[in-house]
Amino acid sequence: MRRRELLKFGMYGFGGVSLSQLLRARVAADDVVAEPGAGRRTSKNRHGERTAVILVWQRGGCSHLDTWDPKPDAPTEFRGPYSTIDTNVPGIRLTELLPNLSKCADKFTLLRSIAHTGGGHPAGSLQVLAGDTDAKDKTLPVLPDWMSIANYLRHNPKREIPNYVTVNPVDRYDAFTIAGSTYLGPSYDPFKVLGDPSRPEFKVPNIGLGDPAVAQRFRKRLELKRGLDRVKADIDQTGIMEAVDDFDRQALNLLTSPKAQAAFDLSQEKPAVRERYGMHQWGQQLLMARRLVEAGVEIVTTELDGPLCGRVANWDDHAVNHHVFNALEHRMPTFDQAVSALIEDVYARGLNRRVLVVVAGEFGRTPRISHVASSGGGVASGAKGTVQPGRDHWPRANTMLFAGGGLQTGQIIGATDSRGEDPVDRRVSPGDFLATLYNHLGIDAARIAVPDQSGRPIPILPQGAAIPELT
Repeated sequence: MRRRELLKFGMYGFGGVSLSQLLRARVAADDVVAEPGAGRRTSKNRHGERTAVILVWQRGGCSHLDTWDPKPDAPTEFRGPYSTIDTNVPGIRLTELLPNLSKCADKFTLLRSIAHTGGGHPAGSLQVLAGDTDAKDKTLPVLPDWMSIANYLRHNPKREIPNYVTVNPVDRYDAFTIAGSTYLGPSYDPFKVLGDPSRPEFKVPNIGLGDPAVAQRFRKRLELKRGLDRVKADIDQTGIMEAVDDFDRQALNLLTSPKAQAAFDLSQEKPAVRERYGMHQWGQQLLMARRLVEAGVEIVTTELDGPLCGRVANWDDHAVNHHVFNALEHRMPTFDQAVSALIEDVYARGLNRRVLVVVAGEFGRTPRISHVASSGGGVASGAKGTVQPGRDHWPRANTMLFAGGGLQTGQIIGATDSRGEDPVDRRVSPGDFLATLYNHLGIDAARIAVPDQSGRPIPILPQGAAIPELT
């Protein structure tokens, strides 16, 4: 029996104390079972603004030692070839590969001590994105990711633009699915933008109907279809009909909304702004992410991978894949330009109080440099058989970047040892990271549960607490 039914029966007396009173006391110390849209009323910051998150995902895992957490005094078998440079915050130094980001370090905070047990790409991604504590790889997630949960709790089918959009989806690693709505159902999956936004012919499909008469006919036909679907929905127990109905609403809004059409249209940006981000795929992905949150989208993810990463199209810099240092030199100018532009733009447009930008991947890379034969030649990789340096998977230490969000920025949280192997100060778990994101979105992760397919309440976060320095 569902809790709502129990509360209804609780109107009747029970041994001198009503069942409703007993349940109310239990709920006060128990999870709150949330229905779709339950977070809409509480998701504002202290300035009364609706909060949002942009996640910039580095699929494969970026080397923390060669970027955010350099160790210039480490032994040669650990230390990369790069010098460190000052930033505009005294005491914070970054790799020389990040000159633009070094000039806006006052606008972001680095968390240098996140660690977990997921040594494979799927397990590491599921731990960071969904809080799954299992160290083993899975082909499919068992828990919904934080994006789908936030979309569920802040759901509003009447929105003109979907509340969760992914630009180059964060959802797969080879044959593994690393993110998804699982038991929440397909209504809470993202609206996906595919392709390269920097290409002249790029267009987001199914956005906008130019002729108002066509839009009106579409609306009438959809209303008729909904009437027929309601009959089917009465006997449907799978949630599929509900999802189809939500998809219909989203389709109607996208097809008939000038606001939605404008949000995805990068041609409305001044050429100088587009060039500041970079006229390449990563730069235009991040520019679209900024346009979306500015238009009211609250959950945006974007994955930085593909040809700009090098031969194997990701950040997985094993020596068999890439010459790790050639790969970093190949991709970091593009990354540095695009990410610094996003951060500076968020501040320049006054979005920094409500929009939190997070740059992360599933784990760091091994501090000790390996030397292995390449499996094939190409961008940032020697010819097959060439012995070259690489760094392997390292879940024991990693760095994440946080910008905006009304946070105190220009700081470092946590520290790793002299070789970058393990946290020695302020070790943080993926659960703590997720609790921090939920806190920014106005979601009480310690108390809220959502129902699975059987209606059983499942806590949205098995463990973790928001990081105090990021709240």
